[in-house]
Amino acid sequence: MGINSVEPSDAELVRRVRTGDTGAYGALVSRYRDRLGRYAVHMIGDREDAEEALQDSFVRAYRSLARCDDPARFGAWLYGILVNRCRTTGARAARRRRTFVHDAQALDLAAHADQADRLDWTDAVDRALARLAPDYREAFLLKHVQDLEYEEIAELTGAGVSALKMRVKRAREQLQKYLREAEHV
Repeated sequence: MGINSVEPSDAELVRRVRTGDTGAYGALVSRYRDRLGRYAVHMIGDREDAEEALQDSFVRAYRSLARCDDPARFGAWLYGILVNRCRTTGARAARRRRTFVHDAQALDLAAHADQADRLDWTDAVDRALARLAPDYREAFLLKHVQDLEYEEIAELTGAGVSALKMRVKRAREQLQKYLREAEHV
């Protein structure tokens, strides 16, 4: 004889936050933290940078909650913020790597030598994802990891559906190639 508890909807939680219930925002953070965190790590490739992008996204969403036009779609709106933060953070991290690394070929060779000893499937997939162009990686992750429809991805990224389908297709092809290469290392 348990009582079924019904989780409040995103729209209800957003309404409560807008009326001053800051605890309701904690419920939204709890609801989306893990899924958005996985997305950020896959997009950026570095846990610390991903955590920074995620935290910044939650803060930005809180500060601009009044501009969330459709509270029932809070999750999609928050994804949009995170996508932009990942792009910015990823670009900043790439600039940092270029600043400190001048011989990319030597680093690539060292990474391949190290892979021979410690390559497991998860690491191979993460490395393959990191090699994708950011637009391809983003489209692939939103489609196949976050399981969004192309129309939802188009809303988040601003790209057309046909362009997204092509990005996902090319990402799949490149991932297959990279994973085949990893098997032979």
